[in-house]
Amino acid sequence: MVSFFEASIAHLSVHKTGNKNSGEPLILSEQSLPVADETLFKLLMQYFVLPFEKTNEIYRLSHPTDDLELNEVFHFAAMMFENPSIFHENTQQIAKHLYDMAGHPKIKSGELYVCYFKQLQLEGELLDAIGIFKSESKESFLKVLQEGKNFHLNYEEQAINIKKSDKGCIIFNTEKEAGYKVAVIDQTNRAEAVYWTDEFLKLKVRNDNYNQTHNVLSAYKHFVTQKMDEEFDISKADKIDLLNRSIRYFKENEQFDLDNFSNVVIDNPKGAALFKAYKQEYEQEMDSPIDDSFSISNNAVKKQARVFKSVLKLDKNFHIYIHGNRELIEQGREADGRKYYKIYFKEES
Repeated sequence: MVSFFEASIAHLSVHKTGNKNSGEPLILSEQSLPVADETLFKLLMQYFVLPFEKTNEIYRLSHPTDDLELNEVFHFAAMMFENPSIFHENTQQIAKHLYDMAGHPKIKSGELYVCYFKQLQLEGELLDAIGIFKSESKESFLKVLQEGKNFHLNYEEQAINIKKSDKGCIIFNTEKEAGYKVAVIDQTNRAEAVYWTDEFLKLKVRNDNYNQTHNVLSAYKHFVTQKMDEEFDISKADKIDLLNRSIRYFKENEQFDLDNFSNVVIDNPKGAALFKAYKQEYEQEMDSPIDDSFSISNNAVKKQARVFKSVLKLDKNFHIYIHGNRELIEQGREADGRKYYKIYFKEES
């Protein structure tokens, strides 16, 4: 979704933030860094932007009071977009804000990079953007040195692997009134993710077609796997069939319609009514409204299809993969109590 073939780096500042509660320091640099070397530029773009090429979800900066100016990152980003000449001073303020948020004992110290990009592409639009990245994981690298016909081995400790990003976000200079468009990555555990996305950035998901598709499939999956047992005596094979039918519906249609989906996929008036009621519960619990009709996002369907399980596990002996016609598999029980499935097929391979 994010591409950087035409991008350049106008400004770059680096600071170091530690864990405030552990007494680790905040070290602010006095000036920004030039990025004149072409090789360094390419390495930085690979480290900063390449991990965002496959991101689909777009977020917004937000604040619980709905006053965006109270979101510190929004405030400083807006100042940098309006006046890039005060870029470095505002990166220091961002570093201070991140340091103040570092209260959890598992939060690691690391370098904070704040970058001003020109001509980054998002959703087909070339935009200025501000990237905020934090490197926490360090690795050791061997270095082979040649002196004449001899070789020597050396090493470099505490080096950054540019193929592994820890935390990052890119704020695009568009739709400011809604909290900008923001792409984010976080490869760390849940406690640190809350610190980065919720406390530092205060993000909320943009409620677009991708998010709508993702949410309705998530709600339906939970409804089938967790809630239907409360009202129906339903086998695991039937649950898998219901999940498969939902994915098939989303792959075969361009538009989601709640009534049509409930009637076609669930095909049971009571079940359809229960799902509609559960959808409302899900919206309230996740604080993310789902429209009754929206355009289906193929990227969201592909992502969700990977986690929709179609495997029927029978004790520790067999796994049955159910992908198609539910009528070709029958369940039964022998007189001695043993359960079985009967499977019909035309060819084997």
